[in-house]
Amino acid sequence: MTWSRIVGTGGYLPPKVVTNDDLAKRMDTSDEWIRARTGIRQRHVADPSQASSDLAAEASRAALAASGVSAAQIDLIIIATATPDYVFPSTACIMQAKLGAKGCAAFDIQAVCSGFVYALAIADNLIRSGQHRCALVVGSEVYSRILDWNDRGTAVLFGDGAGAVILKADSRPGILGSVLHADGSYADILSVPGNVCGGKIVGSPFLKMDGQAVFKFAVKVLDEVARETLARCGLTVADVDWLIPHQANVRILEATAKKIGLDRSKLVVTVDQHANTSAASVPLALDLAIRDGRIKPGHKVMLQGVGGGFTWGASLVEM
Repeated sequence: MTWSRIVGTGGYLPPKVVTNDDLAKRMDTSDEWIRARTGIRQRHVADPSQASSDLAAEASRAALAASGVSAAQIDLIIIATATPDYVFPSTACIMQAKLGAKGCAAFDIQAVCSGFVYALAIADNLIRSGQHRCALVVGSEVYSRILDWNDRGTAVLFGDGAGAVILKADSRPGILGSVLHADGSYADILSVPGNVCGGKIVGSPFLKMDGQAVFKFAVKVLDEVARETLARCGLTVADVDWLIPHQANVRILEATAKKIGLDRSKLVVTVDQHANTSAASVPLALDLAIRDGRIKPGHKVMLQGVGGGFTWGASLVEM
């Protein structure tokens, strides 16, 4: 039987750090207000010269180095992003050129903050089918470009960054199982309700969110999809060594772990350092927890995403 295994991870955060105190100088907020409601202390913001493909390329190079895989060995690239470089071509194709990985399949997927889990599940299935052997899966975002920096209800929550993993075909179990869901009837509680038409922006180019509705929905579906994924894999909560949910808000993370029945010590949290980096948040957290030694070979890790659409999903991974 063919499985896909994660053989390397990488992350990239733009050098510019914006603290809560920095934001308090430009809007009606404070470090205490932000930390009490979200757990966020700071976020990274891309330079105007940096696009999603640039962040993705940096994270990908780190993942390639960690895995010992060359760019020429990659036969599939999937980038999850809600902030692509262009309308088209895809950010994956643009990054492919930057890596020098010609000829392999490359495309983007758009599932907002669930994007990385969606992309991982797609790559896993393509490898299990035998169609591909070595995949580069990336979450990359420059949310700073779609924020109204006068709106303290949204601007304080997000940051820029990218995370990447290398998946290879293997006879040993790796991605044990994934579950994906969506419900478009919730589209209005989290969206960027604008588009380009006739050379003009139609609607709003800024992120809009109903925070309370998102919180309630996220905790509910993250609990449900974790249990559904475990059932699909024939495992229980006791088998999970680490939980890495989408890093949106520390209160959502802690409420999710509690509802699932996992001790807080098994929860990986990076939202305090990175804020919400959307599709990049899960691979960034995974990379950090591997590099600092918390996640070790043989550990079972539950990866979860939930975001605008509404979309949600989970993958159980054996490292």
